[in-house]
Formats: sequence, structure tokens, C-alpha cells
Amino acid sequence: MRWLYLAVIIVFAAATLLFILQNGDLVTVSFLGLSFRAPFAILIAIAYVLGAATGGSLFALLRRSYQGSRRLP
Repeated sequence: MRWLYLAVIIVFAAATLLFILQNGDLVTVSFLGLSFRAPFAILIAIAYVLGAATGGSLFALLRRSYQGSRRLP
């Protein structure tokens, strides 16, 4: 099963990389009154990394909470 998870991650990462390479146009991003221009590929890469970090953190938190609840007497 571990190999299946690894294959899914590799396919998703490859698709994301392909998408990044094909979308290099500049876009304007506005957030909280600030705006800046950046290549679309960079914004997608940042969103991917932030999503991976927050998803991994949430998974770790849930796992720790579950394990902690099982240890209660």
C-alpha cells in the first residue's frame, strides 16, 4: 500500500510541475489591500508547498490527538 501512496504523490507532483511549466504568465494578486505581480507558476508552487505543509501538520495533529485519546485510563 505504501507504494500506491508514493505513486499517487509522484503523479500529483508531476502534474503540478507540468502545470507550473506551462503557465509562466504574470498575474496580479491582491490581498488585504496589497497587490503584486508574479509569475503564475511561482504562485502555484507557493500554494502547493503551503497546502502540503498545512495538510501534513493537520494530519500529524489529528494522529497525535487520536493516540492521546486512546491512552486515557
